[in-house]
Amino acid sequence: MKSRRLLYLTLANLAACAGCTAMPGFNDRADSTNVPVMDATDVQNPATDAGNASDRSVPRRLDPKMIGPSADVEGDVRLVNNTESVAAVESEKSAQSEPPQLATAARQTIRHAASPRRVPPPERATDGPVAVAPPVDFDKPAVTGSPTPQTVSVDQPPALTEANEADDTSPSTPIEIATAAPVQMATTSPIQASQASAIELVDDIQVLADDSAPILIDNSAGVMPVNLPSVLAMVGGRHPAVAVARWRVQEAYAELDQARALWLPTIQTGFSFHRHDGHYQASDGSIVDVNRNSFQYGLGAGATGAGTTPTPGLVARFHLADALFQPRIAKRGMWADGHAATATMNDQLRDVAVAYTDLLQAHQRVAIVQQSLQRAQRLSKLTRDFAEAGEGLQADADRLATEVLMVQNRLFEAQEQVGVAAARLAAAASLDGGGDLIPTDAMAMPVHFGVPSDDTNSLVPIALRNRPELKEAQALVAQACEAHRRERFSPFVPSVLLGFSTGGFGGGLGNNLDQVDSRYDFDAALVWQTRNLGFGEHAARRRASAQVQQARYEKLRTMDQVAADVRTAASQVTMRTRQIDVCQSAIPTAQDSYDRNVSRIADGQGLPIEALQSIVALETAQQAYLDAVVGHNRAQFELQRALGWPVSEGM
Repeated sequence: MKSRRLLYLTLANLAACAGCTAMPGFNDRADSTNVPVMDATDVQNPATDAGNASDRSVPRRLDPKMIGPSADVEGDVRLVNNTESVAAVESEKSAQSEPPQLATAARQTIRHAASPRRVPPPERATDGPVAVAPPVDFDKPAVTGSPTPQTVSVDQPPALTEANEADDTSPSTPIEIATAAPVQMATTSPIQASQASAIELVDDIQVLADDSAPILIDNSAGVMPVNLPSVLAMVGGRHPAVAVARWRVQEAYAELDQARALWLPTIQTGFSFHRHDGHYQASDGSIVDVNRNSFQYGLGAGATGAGTTPTPGLVARFHLADALFQPRIAKRGMWADGHAATATMNDQLRDVAVAYTDLLQAHQRVAIVQQSLQRAQRLSKLTRDFAEAGEGLQADADRLATEVLMVQNRLFEAQEQVGVAAARLAAAASLDGGGDLIPTDAMAMPVHFGVPSDDTNSLVPIALRNRPELKEAQALVAQACEAHRRERFSPFVPSVLLGFSTGGFGGGLGNNLDQVDSRYDFDAALVWQTRNLGFGEHAARRRASAQVQQARYEKLRTMDQVAADVRTAASQVTMRTRQIDVCQSAIPTAQDSYDRNVSRIADGQGLPIEALQSIVALETAQQAYLDAVVGHNRAQFELQRALGWPVSEGM
């Protein structure tokens, strides 16, 4: 009998605690005396409450006499403290003669305390932590209005935080994760993601969460709120990968200008001095002993005695084949580099979009595991109380304690993924990493760029026409063809040498330097060249022909890769859209299973251990839906990039 009384007292206390922690603005302290109570008229539609926050600045209080297990009105949310709940149980225990009736009343109290209804607490201004939109909260009621920002943190354990114990009355953020409407992003008329319909109610799917353990973000270390449009905007000319590609284009333009300037002469100006003492051979073959010197200045230098100026002042020296074909070769190389820069930009936009999606998934995975941990902790407490009262097995209590530890381990893993995803996003967007990256999106929503993914045959030609990688490959083929033409015509066109010099020239015998006067030289030469008796020419043509074939087959390989990218991404979009529908339907089913198990336990029809499977199933369904949405979004980004369009075009 004593053990039964202990069980009933424990159940009543648990009911009171559950009722108190149902709202983040109230605490389950044993010494509290003024506890606000709200009756059924105060429990309104969450969508209506969202617009009437100003009317809830002061909680309504009812007569304290109404507080207690006897005031059992369907739909009421009652908050009682521990002292009053104990007194109520003792009073009812003395009035009831049979313990099973008392157990029924206590379990009935638990059922009301575990009711998923929540009364929105009064709003208050937050100072300190940065207010950002929270990660996905799977257990909060759905609303049609935009969610109210609240302070979130990925570091806090799932237990009550210090701010929560200090009478935290931050407003709740009811969100329905399972029914988010896709964001339509048409490629012909892009719209802002924020303008699209983000949240809609579908049927009666409402997955509710406990507000007792909010996630807080400490902005003392620096917090950087980001969303998808903002991180995509960071991929610009200062991004290292994009900047390198763009400067390669500038280099290609410079090479084109240089090729076009092959016709133009080079200017060489300066002076030269020559001194000779002793023998030298005259033009008639005789040896002459003479001391002489010469000096030249102006355009050209190096003249000594008879003969032309070896270093002309204006000189044009080039192969005519290079002057004809090198600009064409350089232009096609410039085209290739330009398309390569576009491909690099598209790849970086895709990488940043996927990295942001991974960060959002990591934050929402933390929220899912936290809620699962709260359920497991409540169930573990109840199982332990049953075991201590002799109504359950200690093995069941140990099993639930183990499950709580394993969920905590999963929570740490999820928090680790938050840091990893933030680091990857910082690297993809080339951020300095000075603050924590916090996604401002309330939840992961399916995105759609307006491309019909089910008609793959029509998508492949679009990709073959738009992909910059394919345009780059085509430009490289054209460049190789021009290089081959250059080698074919090379033996039949001459090398050109044009030189002109003017300035002053003079000299004399011994140390005399006189008779300095004007001098003009003009030289012109055309030379046809056949390298290595023709074998060198043949080898050069074979090499150029092989390069043409390599470029052509490289283009074919790129075409195959483009088609594979489109088919893969389109298939992923189609299948993951179906996965979203299936997982979306699984969440309310799992929630109903969990609620029914809790109701059965409250009615004395089962043991708490029986609800463990429903907790695991609910977490699995929520994780599956999140993975399906994130996988769908990744596939959409991949499809957008596979079609040759930047991801930002649809944002």
